[in-house]
Amino acid sequence: MKKHNFTAGPCILAPSVIENLSNAVKDFDGQGLSLVEVSHREKAYEAVHMEALSLFKELLNIPDGYKVVFLGGGASLQFCMIPFNLMNKKSAYLETGVWASKALKEAKLFGEVVTVASSADKNFSYYPKGYSIPKDADYFHITTNNTIYGTEIHEDMDCPVTLIADMSSDIFSRPVDVKKYGMIYGGAQKNLAPAGVTFVVVREDLLGKVDRKIPTMLDYRTHIKEDSMFNTPPVFAIYAMRETLRWVKSIGGVAKMFEMNKAKANLLYNEIDRNTMFQGTAAKEDRSLMNVCFVMTDKFKEKEADFMTFAKENGMVGIKGHRSVGGFRASLYNALPIESVQALVDCMKEFEKKNA
Repeated sequence: MKKHNFTAGPCILAPSVIENLSNAVKDFDGQGLSLVEVSHREKAYEAVHMEALSLFKELLNIPDGYKVVFLGGGASLQFCMIPFNLMNKKSAYLETGVWASKALKEAKLFGEVVTVASSADKNFSYYPKGYSIPKDADYFHITTNNTIYGTEIHEDMDCPVTLIADMSSDIFSRPVDVKKYGMIYGGAQKNLAPAGVTFVVVREDLLGKVDRKIPTMLDYRTHIKEDSMFNTPPVFAIYAMRETLRWVKSIGGVAKMFEMNKAKANLLYNEIDRNTMFQGTAAKEDRSLMNVCFVMTDKFKEKEADFMTFAKENGMVGIKGHRSVGGFRASLYNALPIESVQALVDCMKEFEKKNA
């Protein structure tokens, strides 16, 4: 039976990426050695590394003045690296979910932090609007997509101060106007690669302005200077990223990916809204294209476990909702084909036919 991979991350990769990664693990570049055995100083790997950096810049249309670095530690390490490097006295945060809250917590270790707005009052099921950003803040931090709650910021906002965005789970899912951001960062394990590498896109003129001394490994300038090879990089994950970026380019780039993602999300949301047994949990105007969260309607609450079993029997993988939300979550990351979304929709229709 064909499996349909809706897991929230680590998540689905394109078939060509899996195949090329598998081959490289057996024999990298015809060297008779595995990708995970070769030195990161080998010219063959250096070529992979530099191509990944180049494709990242090309596909995201990153302008001059910005640097891209690949780091370890996940997006969670960035929660402290950002204030370490960019916060002198004060920063502002939009609290829209678990990861935004964790980022905010770390920033408080470095100075004054203003929570400009929060959606915690409704279990992070919407994005706050109409808030005021303090103009004396060193930066304003947002999380553009929330994997747990299925909400997303769909446009690049105008911001009176430096805008920093955690784009872990929606990077490369839509075109981004990078010029509106001082920094974009995220873990790669949603749309780019297996866990192990973190991307940072930072405007270089923002660096070196804080009063504090920064440990060498936590200073972005260290990694910019060495093209992300100050220490041994996560070779396996960066190779996978290179293959993913090649795949994105081959299908038409980020604009085409955005078109495909909208079609997938619309297909599933339309079924959720139509089906008498299900309902969405996120505010409609803030619904994520990447993570679709839904539950059984009150009338059919007792059928939740039955649907989970039915879905698994029909090849659906990873649709159980996060424990803080419950219900179901279908992650529609870039590599998920629309055929898998259609299979889930058909599964929901069949379950309704048998149970409603």
